[in-house]
Amino acid sequence: MKKLLPLVMLLMTGAVIAPARADLTHRMSSSTQLSVNGAYTDASRIGSTYTVSGSNIKVTDNGHFGKMTAATATAAAAQDVGEYDINTAGSAFSFSESWTQGDAVNTIGSGVDVTAGVVADMPAFGNTLSMSGGVAGTLAGTITSAGVTTLTAGGAGTTATGQFVTEIVID
Repeated sequence: MKKLLPLVMLLMTGAVIAPARADLTHRMSSSTQLSVNGAYTDASRIGSTYTVSGSNIKVTDNGHFGKMTAATATAAAAQDVGEYDINTAGSAFSFSESWTQGDAVNTIGSGVDVTAGVVADMPAFGNTLSMSGGVAGTLAGTITSAGVTTLTAGGAGTTATGQFVTEIVID
């Protein structure tokens, strides 16, 4: 009976204790993102404007108030300068005149030239915003099989992003 006792005890422990179970998932991922900004120009034509105001002012004999001439298909309106004089000599007067020359109409296809990400020239409009593009230069990103991420800075207007993500899930 002494010989059967260890065997009975062993069988009893196997029936009482169930084996442990767990699902284990392990994920690893690496990525790099490299970008170079593009060049751009935003240009808006402005129109011609003319204003005149004053007191104790008159138009000279055979003269006229300032005015704008009619625009053409390719040219903005121009200014026709007025001819003024003081109305009552010796009295106070005020006079103000303002002129803004509008932009000419460029032909289609003319204007901005971009070479290798650099804005070489742009339209000469009244409102112009221009941004040179980035220069890749030495911009680079690598990931080794060991998960080592290496990023090399580029020139102006570039970005480099690298990441390594590890995830362990136990269900």
